[in-house]
Amino acid sequence: MKNVLYIVVPCYNEQEVLPETARRLKEKIQDLTECKLIDKESRIVFVNDGSKDQTWNLIEKLYMEDSLYCGVNLSRNRGHQNALLAGLSVAVQYADMMITLDADLQDDINAIDGMVRKFQEGYEIVYGVRSSRKKDTFFKRFTAEGYYKVLKILGVDIVFNHADYRLMSKRAVEGLMEFEEVNLFLRGIVPQIGYKSATVTYERAERFAGESKYPLKKMIAFALEGITSFSVKPLKFIANLGMVVCLISLGMFIWSIVQHFLGHTVEGWSSIMVSIWFLGGVQLTSLGVIGEYIGKIYGETKRRPKFIIETVLHDKKGE
Repeated sequence: MKNVLYIVVPCYNEQEVLPETARRLKEKIQDLTECKLIDKESRIVFVNDGSKDQTWNLIEKLYMEDSLYCGVNLSRNRGHQNALLAGLSVAVQYADMMITLDADLQDDINAIDGMVRKFQEGYEIVYGVRSSRKKDTFFKRFTAEGYYKVLKILGVDIVFNHADYRLMSKRAVEGLMEFEEVNLFLRGIVPQIGYKSATVTYERAERFAGESKYPLKKMIAFALEGITSFSVKPLKFIANLGMVVCLISLGMFIWSIVQHFLGHTVEGWSSIMVSIWFLGGVQLTSLGVIGEYIGKIYGETKRRPKFIIETVLHDKKGE
């Protein structure tokens, strides 16, 4: 078996970091090749996810200058998870192992060495796991770690402090392609593939340049995507909450009758108003959660393609 490695890098408006990312990844590929850890046919695949800046032009330039670089251009912006899957769908045709890595240089590329060695030991999925979150703000650290714990409580099989920095074998990626769901949350899907897995720890650095593509709003949306894609416990929680509210309402009814016969009806106005607001909030929240699940069902039934590849640049210049 050859040890052909393809590094898949999704890019969205990454013109500021792309040249440096390409340089560092090229050095890493060369070092691994010289150490005979990977084959000389290994490549770097940049996936342009509908960028509005010069990202694709830079990818084309890199490809024309050096066949080590490959490019995949999506027809429009489809989001980080779909861009990863698109890159893997191309890389799996040529590679024995594939590593997904963000373009912002925050994930330590030196962890690639450990991932490759784990692959050669027989592991088919190797997760890059952050060793600590000391560099994060208190708010980000608290919410991120709390989110992983909530997912575990809800029954989602997920690797703690792992994002989308991972190595997968050809067989593992082929297994991933069999998952047909439109709503992608790869951190939850990959563990479901099975196969022998391991972890490699690393220290996450600051972003080299440019702005984060995941502001608070997108992070919250992504978090909800993970919960609703892999757990129906929120629906069970709504059912249990409904029963609790019914019991509370029954108690309030009995209390109101007693107050009526005691002639204290005016004094109950505050409690009635609080109950109305409480019940209204519960109902609206419940409808929102149910609507989220219905929306996912709607999206899945349409079976629209997760991505459309417009251009693939691979090996031969001028193709």
